[in-house]
Amino acid sequence: MGLTQTQHRFLVRQKVTPMANRYLVHAAGVDGEEGELVAFAHQKRMALKEHVTFYTDESRRQVLFTFKARQVMDLGATYDVHGASGTRLGGFRKNFGASLLRSTWHLSREGAEGETTGQERSEGLALLRRAWEFLPFTDLLPFVVPYHFDFTESGRSVMSVEKLFGLRDRYVLDIADPELDRRLAIAQAVALDALQSR
Repeated sequence: MGLTQTQHRFLVRQKVTPMANRYLVHAAGVDGEEGELVAFAHQKRMALKEHVTFYTDESRRQVLFTFKARQVMDLGATYDVHGASGTRLGGFRKNFGASLLRSTWHLSREGAEGETTGQERSEGLALLRRAWEFLPFTDLLPFVVPYHFDFTESGRSVMSVEKLFGLRDRYVLDIADPELDRRLAIAQAVALDALQSR
């Protein structure tokens, strides 16, 4: 079946390899059980200009969509999301100033006027994560406490991304807005992990 606009819950799992970060995106059931693989993302490490390509599966033969930074190594960079044909679907950017205390992202849809704002749900947990990053040797130990992002627009819920407890990075993406392009939502969810330290 593949990725469809009717799916509203996904499980995103990071797969770490020496030269690249990879993400497996599965459709998920109501209770979070892993279903069909609907996208596979590949991100080269140490790239000057971030570029993540999403494929239909791990063979990497058919591109689904991509996101790419407009600028080189910019803390407040804007990322454009394009479909397989090159059509722009929208974009997202990290609000660097607001993110000093609580990570904040802005998601925009192509042709829409407003923005969807995503922010860490717990301010206390956000501060704990920042303190953790300043401790020595924490780059060798992952931050295992789950953290969550809520994306809202004009006071209504659009989507949420919840990190699951554990040593490996796994997230549940729930989409509340039926009009939100699933490719744009998945790109933003992967970016929350892939670009979080930027």
